[in-house]
Amino acid sequence: MSPAMTHWDRVRATLKNQETDRTPVSMWRHFFDGETRPDTLAEALLGFQTKFDWDFMKVNPRASYHVEGWGVKVAYREAEHPQVTETPIKKPDDWLKLAVLPLDRGVLKEHLDALELTARGLKGQVPFIMTVFTPLAIAGRMTATEDMFVQHLREHPDKVKHALDVITETFTEFAKASLNRGASGLFFATTAFATSDRLTLDEYRRFGTPYDLKLLKALPPAEFHVLHVCRDNNFLTAMTDYPVQAFNWDARGHGNLSLSEAKALLGNKAVIGGIPHQDNLVKASPQQLKSEIAGLRVAMGRKGWMLGPGCTFPPETPEENVRTLREAAE
Repeated sequence: MSPAMTHWDRVRATLKNQETDRTPVSMWRHFFDGETRPDTLAEALLGFQTKFDWDFMKVNPRASYHVEGWGVKVAYREAEHPQVTETPIKKPDDWLKLAVLPLDRGVLKEHLDALELTARGLKGQVPFIMTVFTPLAIAGRMTATEDMFVQHLREHPDKVKHALDVITETFTEFAKASLNRGASGLFFATTAFATSDRLTLDEYRRFGTPYDLKLLKALPPAEFHVLHVCRDNNFLTAMTDYPVQAFNWDARGHGNLSLSEAKALLGNKAVIGGIPHQDNLVKASPQQLKSEIAGLRVAMGRKGWMLGPGCTFPPETPEENVRTLREAAE
């Protein structure tokens, strides 16, 4: 009998559309009570990896790390979801005040330090990818509401474009630094705006795609970039040419492609998903989850697919359900 594949073996084979000994699997969540310091964030991530032995680690950074440097303020209350208490963009001219952030201090340095600690803990044995949000997604967190952001985008596009240029430059350098700290690639996430629920496709192609591609194409080669296309009615079908090796989205979401539909569309690129989302995961019985994953394994086979959630899973999910999903991959 041939030896079992390692985590890296499974991931690399899947990214090359080659058969694996079993379906690679990972899940990711926030650890709010550990996110405010690099050491406790890395400790929480590594503890989660040790407990479940995932095939890859998706680094969930502080929920607001990408916008704090520009003035977003949040309040943490132990393990609860942090609440935004201040946003920097009150009027359209505020977009013109944004400047490129340094990496040698503040929240971005904290997260680079956390990545160094994470890499040291994993010892090269497990791929790990750093969450970096798209420039449009980052800009969209700087107003009090998403509606206000969309209004600014439509009525004052040149001012918002100034901010998008600044954000793209900042996070291109941050992404490069993340790779230098040992990350195997990016988990490049669109959050609220790559969906027809928020923008038209033409608007995304104007305000999203050019900045996404500018950032990705500026990076050195990496093995494991994942594009995460958030929410229902998403624009995944318009993003298949992005220079990434894998795609992740809520394959159960309204108006979204299923895993098998997207795999047929994407060809040799890998897909990641299939795990029930939000309340469907929290309230499911272990037996339900086993049955669903068994069906997915039959439908998807052992090539070009990794089992994972459609988005960050809720911290209140019963640990028994998480354990069931990990074991179902076997």
